[in-house]
Amino acid sequence: MKTQTISIERIRRDFPILNRRVYGNKQLVYLDNASTTQKPTQVIDTIDNFYRNYNSNIHRSVYSIANEATEAYESTRSKVAKFLGVRNNKELIFVRGTTEAINLVAYSWGRKNINEDDVVITTEYEHHSNIVPWQLITKEKKAKLKYIEIDQYGELCLDELESYLELGDVKLVTFSQMSNVLGTITDAKKIISLCKKYNVKTLIDGAQSAPHMKVNINELDCDFFACSAHKMLGPTGVGILWIRKEIMEEMNPFHGGGDMIKEVHKYDTTWNELPYKFEAGTPNIADVVGFSSSIDYINNIGFDVITKHEKDLKNYALSKLDKFKNITIYGQNSNSGGIISFNFADIHPHDLATILDGDGIAIRSGHHCAQVLMEKLNVQATSRISFYIYNTKEEIDKLITSLEKAARLFKL
Repeated sequence: MKTQTISIERIRRDFPILNRRVYGNKQLVYLDNASTTQKPTQVIDTIDNFYRNYNSNIHRSVYSIANEATEAYESTRSKVAKFLGVRNNKELIFVRGTTEAINLVAYSWGRKNINEDDVVITTEYEHHSNIVPWQLITKEKKAKLKYIEIDQYGELCLDELESYLELGDVKLVTFSQMSNVLGTITDAKKIISLCKKYNVKTLIDGAQSAPHMKVNINELDCDFFACSAHKMLGPTGVGILWIRKEIMEEMNPFHGGGDMIKEVHKYDTTWNELPYKFEAGTPNIADVVGFSSSIDYINNIGFDVITKHEKDLKNYALSKLDKFKNITIYGQNSNSGGIISFNFADIHPHDLATILDGDGIAIRSGHHCAQVLMEKLNVQATSRISFYIYNTKEEIDKLITSLEKAARLFKL
């Protein structure tokens, strides 16, 4: 199946929700994939099979279905490690999502390593999940939070990063590998290389990159990496945090409870081995197992096909949007992913999304959990369309027709 041509219609048949009709008989057009992706039958069936046939807790019992559940859970960890280019699967922690992953790093690593007057650096196009945890920890520790600015093309001003690093007080640089608003793909290797020169740790928010491009953590050589299953055809409530082993060994647990312990006495506890030290309580077993099937699905298609298809869709959409004189598109460049954020004249994005929804077209409107970026762009909100492997040019044509209707309604 890893060829340069693939039947998108064949892929679409794997996604039951794409047959959904809304408002009577309007075919659903789903263009909000940067928020969450739809799930193929293969993933749905895997979760259903778990609950029907071997639902059990893991790491605790010796009976047959418990062993089966444990094996399925741990095989997903091994599969994710291979998928992300991780050599040691004990460096991978299952969490609820990218947000929890970043909070874990801020709490367990940040509290121990960030001190008064130290600096944490992030970027102006970050999701709130990669800003708020660092606001909390820097305020608590009386440290400083600084931002790498973006230019008019939505690219990071990396000269500014080096000027920060030269001061010698930076402890961490944390950034998205792909912006969830602009689609900008960050030059991660350049950032990491600069940080290593100054012995500064790096964290990559891979929530948008992991579903759409090949990620190899070993080659990136960062210190922390986080991503979410639900943005890559998998279930909600499952995420991955990778931490370099020598760093993980020195970190305190994030949550306390069952399974993260070795021994518990009245006044003292010893921790379980890695990575279980960071996986307290009964985890989201069924959805972790379902995540395994989503990785299989992506692997069967291949990132060469996924990336090319999304690029073709984005270029087609941009060419169609160009016919509208009053559309402002933000941050597009030749190296951006399959995301387009825009404003249409003075139509509020919520009003535009409501009009499109009436035609069965689902887009995102608002600040996209990126209000720092909205302030930079000097807007309150934008409309956003984002693509994945099951989207088509015909769906873009429907979007354009609906935008033409909006223009007539607002007499543009």
